[in-house]
Amino acid sequence: MRRLNLLAAVLLVAANLLSAPALWAAPQVQVVGLFPGAAVLNVDGQRKLVKVGQTGPGGVMVVSANSHGAVLRVDGVERAYSLSREYSEGFAAPTKTQLSIAKGIGGHYWVAGSIGGQPVQFLVDTGATSIALNDAQAKRLGIDYRMEGQPMMVSTASGTAKAWRIKLDRVKVGALELLGVEAAVMEGDAPTEALLGMSFLNRVSWREEQGVLILESKL
Repeated sequence: MRRLNLLAAVLLVAANLLSAPALWAAPQVQVVGLFPGAAVLNVDGQRKLVKVGQTGPGGVMVVSANSHGAVLRVDGVERAYSLSREYSEGFAAPTKTQLSIAKGIGGHYWVAGSIGGQPVQFLVDTGATSIALNDAQAKRLGIDYRMEGQPMMVSTASGTAKAWRIKLDRVKVGALELLGVEAAVMEGDAPTEALLGMSFLNRVSWREEQGVLILESKL
């Protein structure tokens, strides 16, 4: 009888252990792909493309992401992650974001975009070193360039002009969005249109094909 009681006790302990919840362990999180506004996460072996503001495997949220790294919220704690050199043949990378712009008025390329979420009509100018705005455009966008920028002199078709070098938090053209883009704010009315210059174009791939300008995100 004692042996039967002992056997029953052992079985009861084993049953309790099997039914008990597994001990909590922090998820293994890696960033295996980076894109403007999104990151490819590997959480405990589950891979998924997660956009900024969305939650991926294991409840991991992407707070911000660009080509340099991502900020993730894991178990309520935000932390910066760099790109992990882990690749899988079974994982298909997402396609690049592409934008096609046809020639418009005067044979120029015009494209609707935004700066800091505020709408802007850009004139694409490959001859401009950076995004360029006049002071009235900067004020409309709420940019305090005199406080945030560095004064400098720039060369224009009319000569030299005073300007301020600034960094724009977010610049979006179509579905292409970049963070921390250099720009110049110039005194006076020039340029009459906001110029989408090389500080943006150098960070994407671009080419012309039969009168169409194609912008494409870099992987």
